[in-house]
Amino acid sequence: MLFYSYSTNMKLVFATNNRHKLDEVRKIISGYTEIISLSDIDCHEDIPETADTLEGNALQKARYIKEHFGYDCFADDTGLEVEALDNAPGVYSARYAGPGHDSEANMNKLLHEMENKENRKARFRTVIALILNGKEYLFEGVVNGTIINEKRGGSGFGYDPIFVPDTYSETFAEMGNDIKNQISHRAEAVKKVDCFFIRLHILILQLI
Repeated sequence: MLFYSYSTNMKLVFATNNRHKLDEVRKIISGYTEIISLSDIDCHEDIPETADTLEGNALQKARYIKEHFGYDCFADDTGLEVEALDNAPGVYSARYAGPGHDSEANMNKLLHEMENKENRKARFRTVIALILNGKEYLFEGVVNGTIINEKRGGSGFGYDPIFVPDTYSETFAEMGNDIKNQISHRAEAVKKVDCFFIRLHILILQLI
């Protein structure tokens, strides 16, 4: 359900308990939208992610929350798409080396498969699925870059140590979260969601 107070504030569930994601999203979303986590609605189960696309996984998670808890919500899924590998690992990025979600193993497998590849172009892509008042919306954020030959940097997570975004010389893991969170694929997608909320907020004010 979507809640409006006298100040037209919204309360919306973000389908994650990942503190890093929550902090990143809360810094971007405008102040009149309150973002709450899965733990805030007492959801502690593993939400299925069995689709074969980022869009499918994001929708699957958002629909699960709506169907089981009744809240309007949004969910995201992110993949690294490497041009020379036919956009793999893609939707399987988190479990590329197996079901254990082992970032080191995933990076090592990717670096092995990229040996002797001249084309090292890649992109991170985030898809956000929003369910609001019975309607579904999709938003996408993309950051293009390059896969380097070895890991660099100690911050971030996932494939950050081997990905250098275009126009930068540092990997995501080297530049630190403050800079990364301003330019990341997730940030781009969340900014689009925020623009949608701003337009909605203006419309509500016009109707009051």
